[in-house]
Amino acid sequence: MADTAQERTEAPTPRRREEARNRGQIARSTDLTAAAVLLGALVLLHWMGGDILSGLLQVTRACLDADGAALTDPTALTLTLAQVFGVLVRIVLPLLLVVLVVALVASFAQVGVLFTLAPLTPSVDRLNPINGLSRMFSGRAVVHLLMGIAKMGVLAAVAWWTLYPRVELLLQASALPHLSMLAAGAELVYTLGLRMAIALLVLAIIDYVYQRMRTEKDLRMTKEEVKEEMKRMDGDPMIKRRRREIQMQMAIRRIKAAVPKADVVITNPTELAVAIQYDAATMNAPKVTAKGANLMAKRIRELAIEHGVPIVERKPLARALYKTVEVGQEIPGQFYKAVAEILAYVYELTGKSRKRSRAASPSMN
Repeated sequence: MADTAQERTEAPTPRRREEARNRGQIARSTDLTAAAVLLGALVLLHWMGGDILSGLLQVTRACLDADGAALTDPTALTLTLAQVFGVLVRIVLPLLLVVLVVALVASFAQVGVLFTLAPLTPSVDRLNPINGLSRMFSGRAVVHLLMGIAKMGVLAAVAWWTLYPRVELLLQASALPHLSMLAAGAELVYTLGLRMAIALLVLAIIDYVYQRMRTEKDLRMTKEEVKEEMKRMDGDPMIKRRRREIQMQMAIRRIKAAVPKADVVITNPTELAVAIQYDAATMNAPKVTAKGANLMAKRIRELAIEHGVPIVERKPLARALYKTVEVGQEIPGQFYKAVAEILAYVYELTGKSRKRSRAASPSMN
């Protein structure tokens, strides 16, 4: 059967999703992480702008105030460097922490916890120039190209929207005092960066939605693949059916050998059947030699009738023996009295020896 994309109409199974995830075939947008990091960094810079500027001024003063003698004195130089390093750490460390946390959160929100080296494994298909050309001119490459053009267009539009109303201010910036020029430039850069970061974030979310849809489409399966997958997960139905048939045949052979030797078959009367055998010379108590429900119970009753084994209807006792005693086990003491009464009745009914009847009763009391 042709395995084309048009025939992949079935949703991927959990096993297929897990295998694809282990291979690194997941929906993920690198632009989303980058946009989130950029937005977080800009917000932090705006919030800590005063502290950062103050720290930079402090570092500049410390460097400029150091005279030539101080630079040649190891102790003074060490103190100056320690002061500069402490200020830089206070400025840079929060920014690095925010960038790290935002990047981790953005990645975790997309793919969760995942560590795989499969995408880094060398592949002959990736080195094949024909496959490379097919990927370059594939529908996915066209979509990526269009997305890139759209991003450039949106960013250009945002830049125009931000800068055009401030053209006159930019032309007059050279006439402003230094601090005013610095403040105006910082405000412009922040506004432009914030708007671009928001635009990139929106585009990245759209890209992530597209990646999810594309990945979902790539993972879709044909009906035949779903059947094969279910066979691998649950086992081949034919093998399972054959296994059940073999188990049934073995059970029938066991009851064919056990029921003719039984002393009595206790029934429910039609749903359950339990075959009981007792030999005072070899057993401490009566033993369940066969049991079954429904069709198996019917087969036990048929074998009992065929071989002249008495059938006694005792609903509560049959249910209790079927649930609590396995084939080949002796009955528990709580059933001694009830089973002894049935055996005594059966022995009397069938005319079995008084010796066997007497032997059955004392050992079960």
